[in-house]
Amino acid sequence: MKTSTRAVLGIALAAVLLVAAALWLGRTESGDGTTVVRLRLWDESFVPAYRSALDAFEQANPDVRVRITVVPWANYQQKLRLDVAGGTADDLFWTNLYEDYADAGRLVDVGRALGPDAVAAWDPSAVAQYTRHGSLWAAPQFVDGGTAVYYNRDLLAAAGVSPAELADLHWGPVDTFRPVLRRLAAVAPWAYNAGNDFQSLELPYLGSAGGRFQDGSGDFSFADPAGVTAFGYLVGLVTDRLAPAAADTAANSDFAKNTFLQGKLALFQSGTFDLAQIAKQARFHWGVATIPAGPAGRVSTNNAIGMAANAASPHPDATRRVLAWLGSAAGNRYLAADGATIPAVVADQLMYRDYWARAGVDVAPFFDVLNGPRTGSGGGPGFPAALQAITAVFAEMFAGRIPVPEALSRAQAAGSAARS
Repeated sequence: MKTSTRAVLGIALAAVLLVAAALWLGRTESGDGTTVVRLRLWDESFVPAYRSALDAFEQANPDVRVRITVVPWANYQQKLRLDVAGGTADDLFWTNLYEDYADAGRLVDVGRALGPDAVAAWDPSAVAQYTRHGSLWAAPQFVDGGTAVYYNRDLLAAAGVSPAELADLHWGPVDTFRPVLRRLAAVAPWAYNAGNDFQSLELPYLGSAGGRFQDGSGDFSFADPAGVTAFGYLVGLVTDRLAPAAADTAANSDFAKNTFLQGKLALFQSGTFDLAQIAKQARFHWGVATIPAGPAGRVSTNNAIGMAANAASPHPDATRRVLAWLGSAAGNRYLAADGATIPAVVADQLMYRDYWARAGVDVAPFFDVLNGPRTGSGGGPGFPAALQAITAVFAEMFAGRIPVPEALSRAQAAGSAARS
């Protein structure tokens, strides 16, 4: 056989195998006649908890199997958009930006499918986040809580800063925060993680300055004096070398977290989504403090992740049964078993706090901040594209290439244009 002929046959065989693999992965009936429900996540670390929950479901529902697929966050939104448009999306999938799909009729009305008892069990803020035009478009799975500050107790001690000092710091006209950062910068490569971080930094600072990212109609509204105050302060911390360079944090979204874990960052402002990893990997003494207060007080956002159901699922009853289990107290509590996250079912949330109390970690700062005013986490039709456009301009602002007032105006215009 000629070499060219063998090559052609090899290519043909590979194509057949790829097609077979695709058909197998996408099939909805297993060999034993059970229905296969496909479920998509973006975080590999959640697979064990979901697998445990789904194993229990399958034991009670032997006619249904659930297959989990993980699509990394970096590609998740783009791939989901293509799959939904192409009719190949999974039966159930994580979502945090659902409005475009809901408006296009691509999602199941979860409130109608699962009934009022299910809705009443979930965290009200999560229900509000996924309610649009009077309908609920995702079953809340977990909430992030508020934003807090992880601190390296050893670096604080070296700088002569007590953890108690962190509890009452202010930024703005009366600035007690920056002097503390300067003391920490004397003993650590970096004092704080100021940077282009939407949820953990930009929204809390904007809210604490009295501003909002979007107004009541959903239009972007951050390019106002409050926005200049908030972003001007954050950019100033980078300029003053109290935070990592913008080039470092832009090139790697985990740069600040990794730097904290390496013991090179004294204060790391973030959410509960980093708690388990820090608890597992930090090789120094650490703790959690409240975020600094701004001119308008101490304001945080809180975000929730929901499980949406594909309206085009070929087996809606099995999909609804899986969703009902994952949204129930019995099914949702698996997410809190190892302290990974805060369940959306209110009755299960105490499990999370109890887990960390047993581990000797006080998680109160993540919850106490939500007793005050909150700022929205952003959303609406076209929001993913708009946020991408805005973030690109913000990156130039943090790099010092565009002055803050001009950058905010340009970012606001870019965001509005991207969503139109």
